[in-house]
Amino acid sequence: MRAWSYRSRRVGSIPSRFLPGLMRCSGAVRSINYRRHTPAKACMARNSLVSTLRETTVMQPNPVVVIPGDDPPQLQGSPHLERLKSQGEVILHADRPPTVEDQVRRASNAVCMINSRGAVKWPGEVLRRLTRLKMITACGIGTDAIDLGAARELGIVVCNLPGQTAPVVAEHALGLMLAVAKRAWFQTNELKSGRWTSRDNIYLRGKMLGLVGAGSIAAELARLGKAIGMEVLAWTFHPFPERAAKLGVTFVSLEELLSRSDVVSLHVRLTEESRGLIGAEQIRRMKRGAMLINTARGPVVESAALVNALNSGQLGGAGIDVFDDEPIAAGHPLLACQQVVLTPHNADQTPEGMELLNAGVVDNVIAFLQGCPRNRVA
Repeated sequence: MRAWSYRSRRVGSIPSRFLPGLMRCSGAVRSINYRRHTPAKACMARNSLVSTLRETTVMQPNPVVVIPGDDPPQLQGSPHLERLKSQGEVILHADRPPTVEDQVRRASNAVCMINSRGAVKWPGEVLRRLTRLKMITACGIGTDAIDLGAARELGIVVCNLPGQTAPVVAEHALGLMLAVAKRAWFQTNELKSGRWTSRDNIYLRGKMLGLVGAGSIAAELARLGKAIGMEVLAWTFHPFPERAAKLGVTFVSLEELLSRSDVVSLHVRLTEESRGLIGAEQIRRMKRGAMLINTARGPVVESAALVNALNSGQLGGAGIDVFDDEPIAAGHPLLACQQVVLTPHNADQTPEGMELLNAGVVDNVIAFLQGCPRNRVA
C-alpha cells in the first residue's frame, strides 16, 4: 500500500470574522426566501443556517483530507494538491483498499474525503464508522458510489462536479458513435487477422440521435450531433419546456425516442429509477440495427439484454465506456461481441479533463473548509 502525506503548519479553522459573510455564499441561502419572512423569522432562519454551517464546517486545527483509493491515477502528482497544504494534512492512497476494514482504516481520521474513483463505494454501514468525517466530494458528477441518504442522516456534506467535463465526455460519446458507425474496431480486427472483409458502414448525416437524459453532457452531444447533420430527440425524467428550448431539441416519450432513433445515447445519473432503464423490452422497441452508446453508468443497461441484442443483430453496434463491475471481468460475454467499441470508463480522462476535475475537487474541499460548501448534493 502506497500513501503520501502532506502536512501543513497552518490551522484550517474558520476565523470568527468570516462567519457573518457565510450568508453571501452561493447556495447557502438557496432554500430561504427572506422576502416571505418577517424580520424576526428571517433572523431565526439566518441564525439556524449559520449554526448548521458551523456544525458541518471543520472547527479544528489541521483537518485531515484523505484520498482513499486513487487507482487508476487521478490526483497523484496534481499541482492542485499543493493548494490543500495550506488547509491541513492530505493523505493520498495510490491503490484501492482491498477490504472494507482497510477502507475504514484509511478514512478513519478524515474530516474531508476526495473519492477520486467511483469504484470505491461508501455505503451507510461504512459511513457510520467514520465518526470524524464531515465532507465527501466525488471527482465528477456521479455520486452513486456514496449512500446519500446515510450521509444526510449523519450530517456529512456530499459535493460533486456538475458539468465540469461535459464537453470532454460528449466528445468521447461522439467518438464512440463514429467508431461504431464506421465499424472501426471490427474492421481493424479483421485486417489484423488477415481478412479483407466487406461490411457496410453507417452514414450518420440525416439520422436521428436520441438522447436519454438532458443534462450538460447531453446538451453538448446534441450540439455535436447537429454539427454532423443529425436530427436530435431527447427524453428526460423532468421534461421542462425551458430546458428543451435551451437544448434546441424536442422532448418525447422514452418509447417514441427508442422507436425513432438510429442512435440512442445514455446520459442519466444512476439512481433506483434509472437502474435497468434500458432492458430487453426497451431494446426490442429500437429500430433493428440501431446503435446504443453508454457513457452514463453500466447498470443503466441490463448487460444480458445488451449482449443478446448485439449477438442477434437487433442492435447494429454499441459504444460502451461504463460497466456493471469495473474493471470488467476477463470472461465477460460483452468482450466476445463483434460490433462493439469499449473504453475503460475514461470518457473524461484527457489532460484537459483531468485538470478540470482535479481543480474542481480541490476547490470543493477548500470551499467547505472555509465555510461555503459548493456543488452540494447532500
